[in-house]
Amino acid sequence: MSGPLEGLLVVDLSRALAGPQAAMMLGDLGARVIKVESPSGDDSRSWGPPFVRTEDGTAESTYFMSCNRNKESIALDLKREKDAQVMAALIGRADVLVENFKAGSLERLGFGTERLSELNPRLVRLSISGFGHDGPEAGRAGYDQIAQGEAGLMSLTGPDPDHPQRIGVPIADLLAGINGAFGVLAALRERDHTGRGQIVRTSLLASVVAAHAFQGTRWTVGGEVGSAQGNHHPTIAPYGLYRCSGGSVQIACGNDAMWRRLCDAFGIRADDRLYATNRDRVAHRDSLSQLLENVFADLAPDELLRRLSDAGIPAGRVRSLDEVYAWEQTRSQRLLIDVEHQSVGKLSLPGSALRMFSLDTTGAETETTRVDHSPPPVLGAHADAVREWLKGPQTAI
Repeated sequence: MSGPLEGLLVVDLSRALAGPQAAMMLGDLGARVIKVESPSGDDSRSWGPPFVRTEDGTAESTYFMSCNRNKESIALDLKREKDAQVMAALIGRADVLVENFKAGSLERLGFGTERLSELNPRLVRLSISGFGHDGPEAGRAGYDQIAQGEAGLMSLTGPDPDHPQRIGVPIADLLAGINGAFGVLAALRERDHTGRGQIVRTSLLASVVAAHAFQGTRWTVGGEVGSAQGNHHPTIAPYGLYRCSGGSVQIACGNDAMWRRLCDAFGIRADDRLYATNRDRVAHRDSLSQLLENVFADLAPDELLRRLSDAGIPAGRVRSLDEVYAWEQTRSQRLLIDVEHQSVGKLSLPGSALRMFSLDTTGAETETTRVDHSPPPVLGAHADAVREWLKGPQTAI
């Protein structure tokens, strides 16, 4: 392993997506991550199709593979004394514990806050819930689509206000995982000063609300309730998806100077009072969209994108996922990684969003991004190795 978190041990007790995502991010940065699963495995091992068939006829879930690279797996039944002792030993050596149990579940299993502090006062604990750890609805189970709806995101997504739409990836889970990993790093930094760990808490609800961005202040400050407006930005124009000959392109004119360049490139009157400023263009978005689509009607997507690029207008196409992973720019950013899975063989997985570089005294860059990734583990694949390691001295990894 390599990376800035090399030498840290993360015990991942979480399942599904938010917690595993956080633990995987820490593993991507070089931490050793030991995933503790129930004897039946993480829930997401059964989520599919699609599944990948192995040589022995079993199936591995591609969903599970999305958030569990760079981890070891051990299966423990924490209701059994012998397995609980293994768990206690792991906690004693861990720097971070990641969990997304319902409130009170860890306590009932004998690993409440007081016990964890006794086992390891330096432990940083990341706890992720659906709707928060306190408050009148703290006990609600957290599932991504429910959180997307309850936290207002679906009301902002879709073709119009009458057709709320979930986002096509489990964004509430993913944001909670990202926020959780961020909080863990802050808690580890504080531990450097205090010598003691702490509890980091986040939730799907908190993570979505915190990501409302301008839509949040649009209401809290401006008194306007945002609603779904399809593929067009509610406060900037032209900014959205526009039809052309045989397809469509996306355009983002972020200021009046860009608008004037767009007008010059396509013979549009820049001084038309209906579209002179962004406020005017937003107020007349429908007629502006019709104007642009009339201008683009005879241009194929590639030609339109070329002309927009020549004019300095930010623009792009809408790619399918297979096109994204075949795109050379995606590959250049290490967003596709190859691993050798224990039962499936060679796999390609989406990579980390982070790249790391060190600088020498001259300012020259050397990439230090982790490249030796390990595959998502088969259930219990590392049980013997972890148990054997726990018999040894409690030294740095």
